Order: sequence, then structure tokens, then C-alpha cells
Amino acid sequence: MTSVARREVVGHLRQAWGSSERHGCEVTGFVRSVIRYRPRRGGDEALREQVRALASRLPRAGYRTLHDQLAKVGVEVNHKRVYRLYREEGLAVRRRSRKHRAVGPRQPLVAATGLNERWSMDFVSDTLADGRTFRVLSILDVFSRECLALEVDHGLPAERVTRVLDRVALDRGRPCRLVMDNGPEFRSHALDVWATRRGVGLHFIRPGRPMENAFVESFQGKFRDQCLNTHWFEDLADARQTIEAWRCWYNTERGHSSLAGATPFDFALRAGLRASPPRSAQRAQGPPPSTSRNLS
Repeated sequence: MTSVARREVVGHLRQAWGSSERHGCEVTGFVRSVIRYRPRRGGDEALREQVRALASRLPRAGYRTLHDQLAKVGVEVNHKRVYRLYREEGLAVRRRSRKHRAVGPRQPLVAATGLNERWSMDFVSDTLADGRTFRVLSILDVFSRECLALEVDHGLPAERVTRVLDRVALDRGRPCRLVMDNGPEFRSHALDVWATRRGVGLHFIRPGRPMENAFVESFQGKFRDQCLNTHWFEDLADARQTIEAWRCWYNTERGHSSLAGATPFDFALRAGLRASPPRSAQRAQGPPPSTSRNLS
């Protein structure tokens, strides 16, 4: 029973039976100090407003992410206090149900030990406001968790994939290995020739085993949940601008528990990859304002 409930019980005894506070505590077995205690906590309105504003800007963020964002702007507050306000305001993120399937024994993933040691690639699809479908090519550095590219177009053939890889390599060098599924764009002759000429190894996961490419699969879930599912895209140009803004925010503002709370860019910076942020990251001040869909 909570302290508030105990006070209500003793209060009811005093009103209904005319008993004293001392007698009510003796009958119920409650401690008088608990009944007499009055909270001394200051007002939470300013912090509550900040939590609401952050939750409006990051509609799929949990309370720990909101707490990290508050710390970045200099607000020193206990995470349990943020959680209390988070629950009182009804901001809890609704979990999307998943089917429960039987699984076999899992093998531990081999962790990358350095930058550019292993990149992961995958595709994700979504639709524009007029119903047309577009695809997004995601490229992720497994070591730093940094999203290196989110290429958006209606079609992304193998030749386009190689051009995106060359563009990313100009900024941070070539990877030692690329991990991907068995999609036609990745099994193509064009990508095989590109990798051979540049000395990049190709590793294809086993069919039906997406967990062998778990890092990019986890990223794709966050990308869909926090960007694709929270925006309407009027056209392809709008999708490219919004998605690129989200990528910059993801790399430079969003902390990762797997990186001890650091952002992917800060982690890569400490690993000695860059001396200064790319221009796109310097312009990123936060994720684009969401145009909410009806997700219920």
C-alpha cells in the first residue's frame, strides 16, 4: 500500500468514526511519521513543460532518451523524476506487438574492433503521400554505430549502390568488409567487381537469418519507428531532406547505451576518425519536426 493510500485510510477513520490520528495508526498498524509526512518537493511545472516539449519533438523516444536530451541542455535532474513526469503525462511509447516464434540456439556475434572494419547494408521501403513507393539504402559502421548514408530513391540498382559506397569512402575511407543479405542488388556482378577492384570483402548472411546482420536490423527498426512512421513525405525531395536531417541528428545528438551514452559521431571522433564534423553534421540542430501519422 502506498503512503498516499495509508493517509486516506487514516483520514477516513477520523472522519467516519471520530478517532484520533494516534488511534487510527494503532488500529491500522501504520507509522505516524508516514501519516504526518508532507512532501517538500518543489514545483515540477518547468521541468514538466520541458519533458512535454521534448516528447513532442521526439514522439517515439523513451524516458531515458528524454533524460539524456535534458542533460545535454544543462538540466540536472534524476532519471527517476523524469520517469515519474513521463508516466504522469501519459507519454509512454506504445509497444508494437510481435509474433512469438520458436527459435534455435543463437551464436554470439563477433564484435568489430575498429572503425571501417565492418559496414552493414540493407534496404527499407516506405510510401509517399501519393502512394508511390520509395526505397532507402542504409549503410552502418558496426563499430561506431554511425549511419554513413541513407540513400533515397524510387529505384536503387547495384550501380547506384556502388556510387554511394564510393561517395562515403571519400569521407572516411573504405571498409574491410561489407555485410549484407542476399538481395539482387548485393549479389550483382557490379558490386562484385567494385569490391574486387577496391580490395573489400563481401560477406552474405545465410538466407532467412536476419540476426546475422543484427546491427543494421536494429538500426532499421529505430529508423522506421522514429522517422518513417512519424512523417508524411509529400514527394521524393521532401523525403530526402527529412531523412538526411534525421540521419545527422542520429549521428550527432542521439546517445547510444552500447557506446556508454556517447553519440556515434563522438565515439568515432575519439577513435581518431575525423578532426572535425562533416558539414551536414554541423548544420544538424535536431530531428525535423514530426508530421504525425495516426499510429493507433
